[in-house]
Amino acid sequence: MDNSEHICADLGSLEDRSGNLPSEESISSMCRIFNALQCTTRLKILFLLLQGDLCVKAIEGALGISQSAISHSLKNLRQLDLVRVRKEGKFAVYYIADEHVELLMSMCREHVEENK
Repeated sequence: MDNSEHICADLGSLEDRSGNLPSEESISSMCRIFNALQCTTRLKILFLLLQGDLCVKAIEGALGISQSAISHSLKNLRQLDLVRVRKEGKFAVYYIADEHVELLMSMCREHVEENK
């Protein structure tokens, strides 16, 4: 059988599918997010923040990781708008940016834990 003639979907369907792809800008943003989530420290921070808002000192205590490493990770997460920060007196308190981030993290965890 000659595979060069095999088509598993009609051309109209393929055009519709390719027309529904996210923009290049959106794809690039998603790549930056997934790239950031390759870091175990960032993932741990996100899972901690899913449980409630925290300052850097509390994150440091929970993870046993240096304050500078946590600050660097938080900076990356903030740049991607995965976490946000608010001031409470002299403290910076970090929290999950929105329900989309919560859903992304919970669905990823569910996927991984169901497929063990």
